[in-house]
Amino acid sequence: MSSKRPQSQGSKQRQLRVGELICRTLSDMLNRAEIHDPDLNRMSITISEVSCSTDLKIARVYVMPLMGTASVEEAITVLARNAYDLRRRLGRQMTLKYVPELRFLPDLTFDRLEETRRLFLDEVVQRDIATKNDVEDET
Repeated sequence: MSSKRPQSQGSKQRQLRVGELICRTLSDMLNRAEIHDPDLNRMSITISEVSCSTDLKIARVYVMPLMGTASVEEAITVLARNAYDLRRRLGRQMTLKYVPELRFLPDLTFDRLEETRRLFLDEVVQRDIATKNDVEDET
């Protein structure tokens, strides 16, 4: 019989706090070029979000290279290659009992934002928005 405990609000808050702490710490490490990998140090990478699993054993790190320094796949490959060293340094700087395994994923937020902008510029959508605004003005 499985004993699944309901997830409390406190554990969600802990996940968010740990994710934010990992995000800031990893960003600082990458900005200071603490990892001695020339491929990683030549890239400018932004970490937009870190989400942790409920047991805090896995951290999904959403990354995006900036200014065309590398492709997303190349950045993820280089980060994954240095995941052990990044995790070890995280353990030294953070006061966690267990440092989560780092899994690097592409940040698709920018792509979704661009798609949303494109949709709003579509003639059909513009016409529908104008029609809805006219109906609201009449009431």
